[in-house]
Amino acid sequence: VTCIEVVEAYVERIKEVNPLINAVVKDRFEEALQEARQVDKLLSEGPGDDYLEEKFPLLGVPITVKEAFSLHGMPNTSGLVNRRNVIATSDATVVSRLKQAGAIPLGVTNCSELCMWYESSNRVYGRTNNPYDLQRIVGGSSGGEGGVLAAACSVIGVGSDIGGSIRMPAFFNGVFGHKPTTGVVPNDGQFPNAQGVRTSFLCTGPMCRYAEDLEPMLRVMAGPGVNKLKLNEKVSLEKIKFHCMDHDGGSIFVWPVDKEILQAQKKVVEHLEGELGVQVQRVAIHKMKYSFQIWSAMMSSKDNDGQEAQLFTDLLGDHGKPVWPLWELMKWLVGMSSHTLPAIALGLTEKLMKLNPGGNAKLVSMGKSLQEEMEALLGPDGVLLYPSHPTIAPRHHSPICMPFNFAYTAIFNVLGLPVTQCPLGLSSEGLPLGIQLVAASYNDHLTLAVARYLEKAFGGWVVPGKV
Repeated sequence: VTCIEVVEAYVERIKEVNPLINAVVKDRFEEALQEARQVDKLLSEGPGDDYLEEKFPLLGVPITVKEAFSLHGMPNTSGLVNRRNVIATSDATVVSRLKQAGAIPLGVTNCSELCMWYESSNRVYGRTNNPYDLQRIVGGSSGGEGGVLAAACSVIGVGSDIGGSIRMPAFFNGVFGHKPTTGVVPNDGQFPNAQGVRTSFLCTGPMCRYAEDLEPMLRVMAGPGVNKLKLNEKVSLEKIKFHCMDHDGGSIFVWPVDKEILQAQKKVVEHLEGELGVQVQRVAIHKMKYSFQIWSAMMSSKDNDGQEAQLFTDLLGDHGKPVWPLWELMKWLVGMSSHTLPAIALGLTEKLMKLNPGGNAKLVSMGKSLQEEMEALLGPDGVLLYPSHPTIAPRHHSPICMPFNFAYTAIFNVLGLPVTQCPLGLSSEGLPLGIQLVAASYNDHLTLAVARYLEKAFGGWVVPGKV
């Protein structure tokens, strides 16, 4: 098929389903079709497949980009009303690299307000709905990406993750998402970008429907940084030391893990042991019980130069006047705030975090010791199986009742470890199930290899509406 046919097919698909899911918030169809024609012209001139494959590994591939990233000519609001007139005049580094590799952006996708909540809904673009059940969330903050990929409106997508913002949407929408080892893929060109200590926690990474697409996408996004990863090493699955943990140990902040999620994880363990002949080691890492507290304390800690973490309240005031969270809450109660309730609540709670510096210091120290424990446990050849989230995709608005469930993904941001989110078919209600695959730093190749294997074993992405 020609590139123009491929792009036209995806454009038609977006036009067909986007009115239902509201994932693409601004398209660039005309430009994309023009770029597709240029690809076809290049192919007809025939410089040779080997040359093209090396120079343009993603030639003609339709992609979508989270709206928090700069994509030239597209809005870059991050769901903040005060930024609704901000149009990107350049490309974020990863977007530029993907375009240079030949990828064709179709548009930008929805996120939560300032990318700090796990339901993708804001006062600029409204709410994104899950393709498997429109009454359910797509997750956040890269929720538009999760939804657009699951609904087959795009081939691959760009997400970012500081508390699970790639992996939760990938899980809730039954697609693949990879949070790389910290510091490998550049974060430049997104808003808000991380400052201070958070630069060690924010990761930009690939999202897609098929496991085999994660690695080529990661190579392009990482650029020269890819040399830190061992992506050329052959992985022998039989030699991987598999570890398994069913839950965090019973945190008071987090819901118990759903039976169907536990059941799916159990099937993975049985499959690995039965088919590969490996022994999956059950582990109980005590400090994981404090995942939410550790993440919160580390997110608000000072960096090595003593620089304070940026206040979320300051970000809320971008392109506008300073924001007072308590006043915004009063306005919200009478329908007059331009902010979402989760954003206001986060503004209020960050003030509380500062009231207990001693407790926070202990939690930061606990986080550092957990990191050492994890690196030692996983070593050069270990992979941990861990739930992606305590529940399958919740109904709209219900995350407010379970605000800390993101701890299951967030803990790995502050530990800096690579994690691949892998789909495992659908629940009895027809909603995606999945699992997190975790490795030690710079061992992304292990989790990517296991994801490819589990996709073959469990079927990977399932077309929404099939059941």
